[in-house]
Order: sequence, then structure tokens, then C-alpha cells
Amino acid sequence: MGYREIYKEENEKAQERYELVTDRLRSISEEETVPEQYRDYFSKAADFLLYLDGLLKKQEKGSLDMESMEECKKRNDRLYGDIRPEHYKASYGNPAYAAEKFGKEAGQMLTFLYSELQAGIGYVFEEKKAAFVTLCELFVQVYNCFEQEAGPDLKEAGQVIYWYFHDYSEIFAQWQVDEMTDPQLDFCTRIIMDSDLTDLRYLYRYGLPVGENELKIAEYLNGMPEAEVQAMADTYTEGYRIGFEVTGKDLSKKKTVNLHYALGFERMMRAAIKNFEKIGLRPTISREAFSSFFNKGGTKRGAYSTSVNRQFDYDHREDKAYYFDKSFVERRLEALRTAFEKKKKAAVEHGGPAVLETFGEAPFSPDVCEEAIRYSDKQQQLNVYNASMSGQITNEYIPGEERSFTIIAYPVPAVGADFREIFAETVKVNTLDYKKYQQMQQKLIDVLDGAVFVKIKGRGDNKTDLRVAIRQLEAPEAQTAFENCVADVNIPVGEVFTSPVLKGTEGTLQVSEVFLNGLQYKDLKIVFKDGMVTDYSCGNFDSPQEGKNYIRDNVLMHHDTLPMGEFAIGTNTTAYRMGQKYHIMDKMPILIAEKCGPHFAVGDTCYSHAEDTKVYNPDGKEIMARDNEISLLRREDMSKAYFNCHTDITIPYHELDRITAVYRDGSEKDVIREGKFAVPGCEELNIPLEEGEK
Repeated sequence: MGYREIYKEENEKAQERYELVTDRLRSISEEETVPEQYRDYFSKAADFLLYLDGLLKKQEKGSLDMESMEECKKRNDRLYGDIRPEHYKASYGNPAYAAEKFGKEAGQMLTFLYSELQAGIGYVFEEKKAAFVTLCELFVQVYNCFEQEAGPDLKEAGQVIYWYFHDYSEIFAQWQVDEMTDPQLDFCTRIIMDSDLTDLRYLYRYGLPVGENELKIAEYLNGMPEAEVQAMADTYTEGYRIGFEVTGKDLSKKKTVNLHYALGFERMMRAAIKNFEKIGLRPTISREAFSSFFNKGGTKRGAYSTSVNRQFDYDHREDKAYYFDKSFVERRLEALRTAFEKKKKAAVEHGGPAVLETFGEAPFSPDVCEEAIRYSDKQQQLNVYNASMSGQITNEYIPGEERSFTIIAYPVPAVGADFREIFAETVKVNTLDYKKYQQMQQKLIDVLDGAVFVKIKGRGDNKTDLRVAIRQLEAPEAQTAFENCVADVNIPVGEVFTSPVLKGTEGTLQVSEVFLNGLQYKDLKIVFKDGMVTDYSCGNFDSPQEGKNYIRDNVLMHHDTLPMGEFAIGTNTTAYRMGQKYHIMDKMPILIAEKCGPHFAVGDTCYSHAEDTKVYNPDGKEIMARDNEISLLRREDMSKAYFNCHTDITIPYHELDRITAVYRDGSEKDVIREGKFAVPGCEELNIPLEEGEK
């Protein structure tokens, strides 16, 4: 059974409603029953839904896949052209434009709805007719509220939207769980495994935006020898397998792996799926989220493509605020638990995610749109609660101590004219000799273990001045405070990291420029006291308060404060050299950038939800620093122990003066001095740094 068969019964039940609602949509563009200022909006939106209706009919007949490349490109432009940057200024998807046309209250409602209608694209391509019907009915009901003789009833229209998300929470939550745990929902898998990947029309089968990045990366992979593509897939899947092995988890109990990848990488993913099948795992893959319910505009996950317009994504990233209240959250959490209960066996057998990220796009610093929907303070608190409880429910059914993950990154053509060279260098970076790094990193750990605290100081314009408290060991001969991280779950090599003791961890962290969660930060400063964030600023905006809001929303994730959940020293100087050589340091993903200097995570520790699972380094020593004073609160109140976020902030080597271990007797040893590794036996790590200075 595949995805079509699974949706067949509910689609058949929705057929009569489908015919009624599409008939109603056809009449809207001909009517003059709403005030004149709204007619163009409703006519455009109705035409968009009717266009989707036409695509659905073709999809059901199988004729959509027969269209020429030119027709595919025209279709893609029809679906997404309106919100592209060159058209965004006068798009109803732009909150500022909608507010200008309709006033702030009506404008926010209608731009929200306009954005939400994009979810219909996914419903059509996945042939979720019943879901498409409910979306069309939502639109028609809102339209009806604008037909009132006394003028638009905005309150009633708002209630229509609210109850749509409230009433369908059960269905949406079930989709989330099903798409993660049920390999029979094989929409994306079938594209990967059944398509002729040399015919690039396959990229348009997802219904996602397809641009130069997707087309060129697919062309590039098609030109690679099979052995090289297989080697890329092997690195990815071996990282996942070894992740279970090194943490002592039983992979044989698992039946599924959740894949995340960028369009264009299907040739590699096909090889990866075959690799996973050899170790007993079937893939589950969801399509990138386009509904506010699923956090549209958030981290790229599932089968995803390059953003059409990152400003649009940023403007709509908190659209959920339109209907987000305590009643909705409680219902959604109840629905999530019910969904997991229905898939209880499949959830236990789920192994976790295997993620392929991309990098190369120009750094993005958004404009602040005052008219965009934003969470209130109360909603931000609710959002934190929702994330915390969702994490707990998920962990209850897919225990953290039994699952693993892996993550790897590759460049896309947007990285620049040196794309081919950078891609080849990235493959090299992802396949460095982890045994060699393991040995050098152990020498670093030997110096760091036993330190009471570590001092980190910047140089030049970097004013970083931090003191990080380190877990003290009761049995140093059998214990360590730092994990020797090579290339298993977290590719590429290498770093050594720990969960700092919060008390005594203090000072200022500064980075001149950094790229976090898809957003650019200039002159980022964060101040810590007893391990907790007490102040922060950045230079992105003229207004200091706008900078604070930007950090609070996108680094602190709406929390008033966060702990320092990780202190690490990156050792991948080869990756750093690549970034410097090709001038792409500002484009490197955090996955690689974190290996290019010391980094500090705000949020949960690296062992979140699995602190009680013993973990060992290759030398056999148990890693003791799995907890901090916050995560230990789980023994009293789980809701106080986790923040459900973890953002790494890296100081590049060229902004670093030194890292010094300070011992109980007052003696000191430099780990890094003047931006170079100072520990005997680690001289090889300095070679790429010295090459970059020539």
C-alpha cells in the first residue's frame, strides 16, 4: 500500500463537498457581493485555488508528469511567482502591502489566509483531496464573512480561521506522526526511487519551488561517477549506523529512518535508501511544510527546496499567532498524544532523523515588517510551553535513549562561481580520517580534563572574554568531561565538547559576523552570568531594541534567558581553510562552521533527554558532563529542564587569541595560543591555518 491507497477512502468521502466548493469558487470571480476594495484579493485567491483544482485533476489522471520542461517551469512560476522578491512589494502575501490596502486588522487576516493557501499545493501534489477541500471551504467561509451588507465581519472571519485550526488539530497532528513513522506514505520515496533522474522534470513532481539551485545540483550529481555518489551516500548512512553503535543503542530494533534532503540530491538519496534497506530500515519522508500549523518558514526539513523569498518566510514565521491560544495548544498536545498512541508500535521502531543540509546562499538579514503577525508575550510563553510538552510527548513514544541521528551538509550552486571546487572540497572535509582526528582530539581532552575552568579570549576587535566552568571528575582514570566527537552522527569531524557547569560560567561572547538558523547576525554579543544569558545585542539594525528583539525571537527562541548548554573546541582546520580560501565563511552552515573554532551553544545540552544513558569515548572513559543545573531539574519538574532549542555560536580562529585550561592549583596550559593549537601532538591541525596566512 502506498500514499494514494491510504488517502483513497477519505478522498472518496469528500467528493461531493469537493464538487460543491469548487463550483462556489468559480462564482466568486464573477460576483460583486463584497466591498470593491476586497474584490481583487478574493478573485486572485479563488483563481489560485481553481488553478490547483486543475492540477489535482491532472495529477489524479497521471498527466501532470507528462508535461514538458517548459510547461513545468511555467507551472512552478504560476504557483510561486507572486511572492518572488521582484513581485513581493505588491503581493497580498506581503503584510505591509495587505495592510496598506485593507487596514492593519483586515490586512493581517487576509495576508495570513493568502499565505496559508499555499498549503493547498502540497495537498494537490500528494493527492490529499479531502485536505484540499477543507482548505477551500475555509477560504469560502471567510469570503462569506466579507459579503455582509453592513460590511466585513472581521470578528466572525477570525473565528472561522481559529476553529479551522482548532477543529482539524487531530488530523494535522496525525499527519505529523504518520509522516515520521509510516513508510507507506511514500510520496517522496517514489519520486526518488521510480523517477528517471536524468530527466530533470522529476524535480517538479514535488510541487515545491524549483530554481537554479535545484536544477544545477541535480545536473552536477548526474555528471558524477557512480562510485563518488555511492561514497557520499555511504558517509551519510554509516554516520547514522555508527551513531547507534558508539552510544550502545540497538539498531536492530528499529524499522524506519526519517530522511531530510534538498531537492537535487535524489541520486545520492537513492543510494542512501538502498544502504538503509540493507540494515533493515525503510525511509519516511515528508514534504516541506507550507502551513502555519507545521511552522512554515522555520528550519528546512523533509524534502525541501531553496526558499522563494526569505523575507516572505520571515514575515510569516509567526502566523500561528493568529489562532494560537491556550485552548488551541492543549487541544493540539492532546491530539499529538492520541496520534502517537495510534502509531505506538511504529513510533518505538522509529530510529530518528538522517539529515542532509545545504549551504551557499547569500547571508540574509531581514527587514522588520511592522504589519507582520507576531506572537504576544503571552503567546511566546505558550509557544515555549507547547515546544517543551511536544518534546516530552515525542520522547515518551520515541525514547531519546533509544534513537539516534546523523547530519551532513553540501553546497548548492548559489555558493558562487567556484561551486564545483567547493563541492569537491566539502566531500573531502566530510571524509577526513577520523582516526587521526580522534588521536589529536584526545590530546586536547587530556589537557582539558582536570581543569576547574577554561578561559577564552578574542583578539583584535573581538572582545570575547569568557570563563567556562568544567565538571570535576571523581575518578579521572575512568572518567572524562569532554566528548571526543569525530564523524558519526555529526559530520564532518571534529570537535571536543562538554556541558559546562553553569555556576561560575560568565563573561562576554562576541562574533563579528555569524549565520544562525538561516539568518545573519552582525557584531553579535551575548553576556553570561552563572551560565545564563543576561544581556545580548547585535548590529543588524539602527535601533538597538530591534536587535534585541531579533536575537530574542531567533536565538533565544522567545525565552527570557537560556543556559550555555555546550562549550566546544572545533578542530576541523581543513574546513576553516576552505571557508577562507573561497571567501564563504559567512555562507558555511553551523554544522561545518562549529568545527572551525570554539563554539558555545545556548539552549539544551547535547545530551538532551538522554542524560541518563551512559556514553563513552573511544578510550573507554565515561563522559560525565551530560547534565547541567538546569537539565537536572527533570527529576523534579520536566517542564523546567528543557528549552527545546540548541544554537551553536562559533568564534573563528582568526578572531581568537587563546583558550587556556586553568587548574585547581592555579597553573595554566594553553590549548590554543594566538589562534593556533598549542598542545603537543596537534601540530598537524595548524598546517591549514598556516597555509591560509601565506
